Amino acid sequence: MLLTRRTLMQTALTLGAMHAFPGLTWAQARPLVFATFTGSWEEAHKAVLVPAFRKATGNADMVLDPMLSVDQIAKVNAAKNNPPIDVMLHDPGPALQAIAQDLVEPYPVEKSAYYRDLIPAAQVPMGPAPFFQVVGITYNPETVKTPPTSWADLWKPEFKGRVGITNLNSTLGTGFMVELAKMHGGSETNIDPAFKALEALRPSLAAVAANPGQLATLFQQGQIDISPGNFNAIQILKARGVPVEFVIPKEGAIAFKTTIHIVKNSPNKELAFKLIEAALSPEVQAQLMDEPFLIVPTNTKVAIKGELAKTLAKDHAEIAKKFVFQDWAKINEQRSAWIERFNREIRV
Repeated sequence: MLLTRRTLMQTALTLGAMHAFPGLTWAQARPLVFATFTGSWEEAHKAVLVPAFRKATGNADMVLDPMLSVDQIAKVNAAKNNPPIDVMLHDPGPALQAIAQDLVEPYPVEKSAYYRDLIPAAQVPMGPAPFFQVVGITYNPETVKTPPTSWADLWKPEFKGRVGITNLNSTLGTGFMVELAKMHGGSETNIDPAFKALEALRPSLAAVAANPGQLATLFQQGQIDISPGNFNAIQILKARGVPVEFVIPKEGAIAFKTTIHIVKNSPNKELAFKLIEAALSPEVQAQLMDEPFLIVPTNTKVAIKGELAKTLAKDHAEIAKKFVFQDWAKINEQRSAWIERFNREIRV
């Protein structure tokens, strides 16, 4: 097994607890493990959520272990009786998979101080949604003089060799393909039109990124000028001085809720609950809404303001009207086949 710095730190913490309390098992002694996402999500959770959790628990030990949803599910599936993760974070598709595979347990809503304050779409009994992700068009204003207004603008000849997309392993990539299919007569169950449209886009593609974080890096390196992109990831780039802007296409921004779950058989269920409570709290969500993170809150006690109100929606009611929410139960039925086809057919 490859020993990373994070693995070594987690092992040291666990061994220290076992030495101090000889009756503890390895599972009982290890710190809480939260599998957050990579990139801007790890940064946001390290800066805001982790300190809030430690304050609420008397400085309880915890480890952020950033990884893609597919890797979270694989790790827990490999050790269901003694899972190496206590809290998972998922986009809609993987969340449905984790629930179907019996990897997570119902959230104890009756104990929660904040669940009832979430917008209805975020009140998910198997794991509430602490935030939304929003996907629109990202572009470099120094090279793209006329701001794009539609997904169709990615096909303009002036962007030949300067367009970036992500593969379908990411929710961003799959969501973009579904919207592309709808523009050409398809749906959540038929994205053949999207594959045909991507074939026409091939001469313009500079890169197919593995995930949204890698896509953001391509902007930072000046390798692409326009792409579908996550709103909050782009705002972090702007805060670093990278020339990049975000616009909502006339077809509507793609929105998907990201849910947080207690892993079944976790030895740290109470701490897992307290971490999720911190994520749902108005204090944490208000901080994550501020620059540079600009994450869309789901707690109705948090008034949407600043760049979010200016660019996305002035309140939670407008979110429901302006954003496109996709049917991930339908998407999941064929997503594996779509990923295989994409990896086979779409190469740069």
